[in-house]
Amino acid sequence: MTDQKSSPSEMIRVPTALIPVVRQLSKLHRQGHTIALLQGLEELISQFDSNIDIDVAPSNKSVLQLEKKLETKLDVITKKLELIERAMASGRYNTARPRSSAYSYQQSQVELQPKANENLAQRLAVSPQSLIAERENKNAQEFISWTRNRDPMSVGWEWNDKQGLYYPVK
Repeated sequence: MTDQKSSPSEMIRVPTALIPVVRQLSKLHRQGHTIALLQGLEELISQFDSNIDIDVAPSNKSVLQLEKKLETKLDVITKKLELIERAMASGRYNTARPRSSAYSYQQSQVELQPKANENLAQRLAVSPQSLIAERENKNAQEFISWTRNRDPMSVGWEWNDKQGLYYPVK
């Protein structure tokens, strides 16, 4: 007899409602019922017919609930898109990453102002507390490098203790 090794398990995402079913299928697989399980699933799937009459009338309760959920999600997405469009139109967000090439002189240079902890934290997409922790746990060069890696325009920032502000590093 030849031993057939099963392939390693894979992680998959399933809808929450199917988690108990997937666990049961996994249990049956571990108990050695894989072939019978696959045959049963094939038979079940083959019994489905695309000609089955399913009630998808607009008055169906499930259809109405699904429609309401979709409308709510679409409203949220629409509002977020409108916010993004307004921000882009106002110039608040620059979608182009600065190039580090010989043509960089063509870009208009914007003078960055010193920033308070909250403002720089927002720019770097971290909490003010974590920004302070990074500043305190790193030496000056490490902190500049860390901020440069997080900054949307790859600008490094250094802390000025006397001013209590962060200054851009050229």
